[in-house]
This record gives sequence, structure tokens and C-alpha cells, in this order.
Amino acid sequence: MSTLHIGLDIGGTKTALRAVDEHGVLVHNTVVSSGEWDAEPADPAAELILAVLSGIGVSAAEVSGLGVGAQGLDNPQVAADLEHALRARGLARVHCVNDAALLIPAAGVDAGIGLIAGTGAIGVGTLADGTAVSAGGWGWVIGDEAGGSGIVREATRAALLAHDDGLPDDGLLGALLASFGVADAERLARAVNDEPTMANWSPHAPAVFAAADAGSGLAADVIDGAVAHLARLVDQLVRRGAVGAHVVAAGSVILGQPRLAEGVRERVATAHPGLEFHLLEDDPVAGALALARAL
Repeated sequence: MSTLHIGLDIGGTKTALRAVDEHGVLVHNTVVSSGEWDAEPADPAAELILAVLSGIGVSAAEVSGLGVGAQGLDNPQVAADLEHALRARGLARVHCVNDAALLIPAAGVDAGIGLIAGTGAIGVGTLADGTAVSAGGWGWVIGDEAGGSGIVREATRAALLAHDDGLPDDGLLGALLASFGVADAERLARAVNDEPTMANWSPHAPAVFAAADAGSGLAADVIDGAVAHLARLVDQLVRRGAVGAHVVAAGSVILGQPRLAEGVRERVATAHPGLEFHLLEDDPVAGALALARAL
């Protein structure tokens, strides 16, 4: 029976899967919905992972190594619980980490800080003794200021506050109205509040960047706040002892929006001249596959 090394990158909205056979030949490279993913409790999370494998016709017995990087694996115990649940289901060799921790192996560097700015936002690093550390990633309702959902949350707040101040629309409110397909500020608030989910908020982030590029000062301020948040994650991880000479960034927002990426690059260069900032050229799932093959 042929066996596979499989890497999974499980984000808030989508899951990337990459698999190679025992000869290193790529046999699967696909993206599916993350469905109702939640890293806790471990048992339902493990069942969802098995369902993803089943979806490509792979059983646990065919997996010689599984690397998982997933949103929500923010501390070692949560990751260990998921590993235990997967082993109990026949996946003998498995390594689970936060999805941001995939960026360093995906970039092919030994150590450094990974930054994710996609649906959410988080930074991760490793201490000299190998202990994983993270900063941010507290969720789209109260944090993740540089994720798509957080940017839309902050942009909506800024636009509605300016509306209540009686100020003329500088372009941000209009951009959000058009993106959500609503007619006025009251309906915008309803569209955002009635469905406070990543799936509802995050897709509207490009409208904020478009408004900034068109001259909206409010939108530019929101993006500057996102830049400052990502730079602060690097500051926090360095201060706590994260090692390495690289900062590797990925996620749909930072990869798709040069204004955000260049802002972070400039801030990191100023505050930490010894760190080299990279945008990840491969997909993060490459890091998950590297973890699987290392097993």
C-alpha cells in the first residue's frame, strides 16, 4: 500500500492540503473549505481533519506523516491535545502547530518570526530552547487588527463615528456601503452587526484599501493601525526572546495589499535592523508538508 506525507494549513475560512508519496512525488495539492473549524475541543477538530483526508480518498492507515498548521493552536497544550486525538484515530506520526508557525519552514529558513495577516492576524516565534511563543490572534471580535475581519471592523467604526460627527464622507463610508450592498449608515451597521462572523466581515477588506488608495484619510488611518499592530507583534515577540534573523509574512491580506506589506517592512527595518522581512513566496502549506516529512 502506498503511503503519503500530508501537510494541512487550516485557516478560518479555507484549508490547504499538499501530499507527496514515498518517492516525494506530489499527488495532492488542493484547497477546501474549513467548514466549522475550531481547534477546541480536540475530538471534533480531529474528526474534521479526518473528513478532509477522506475527501481526497485517504485513510489514516495511508498516512506516514501528517503536519498540521491550524488557526486556534495558540498554546502547546491545545496542539498536544489535537495530536493525541489524531493518534487515537490511527494517525501515528503527527505534528500540530499554529498556522503562523508554518511560515518559517515554508520559507526554508531555520528560525524567525512568522506573521499571518489573512482573515485574522497573529505572530509566532520560537525561544532559544525551542519553546513556541505567540502574540496576537485574539479573534476578530476583540483583536486581529491587521486581519481582514479586524480591518473591516475598525473601518466600519471609523466611518460611522465620522458620520455621527456630521462630517462629509471622505470615501470610506461610501466604499463600505457599496461593498456590503446597502444604502446608508444604519443599514451598514445592521449588515455588520447582524452577522458578526469572519465570513461576513473579511471579504470587504479590499474596499478599505481601495478607499485609502482613492484618498480616504479615514481608510488610510485604519490601514496605518493595521501596520502598527503587525509591527507591534514583532516587537512583542523579540522582547520575549524569539530567535532568528527573519520575519516571514503571509496571509491573503498582506500578500494581496502592498500598502500593508510595505508599511510593515519599513517599521520592522526601523525598529529591528537585524531582522530581514520577507513575503512568503510559496504557500504556507509547504511548511506543513515539511513538518510531515520531518517526522
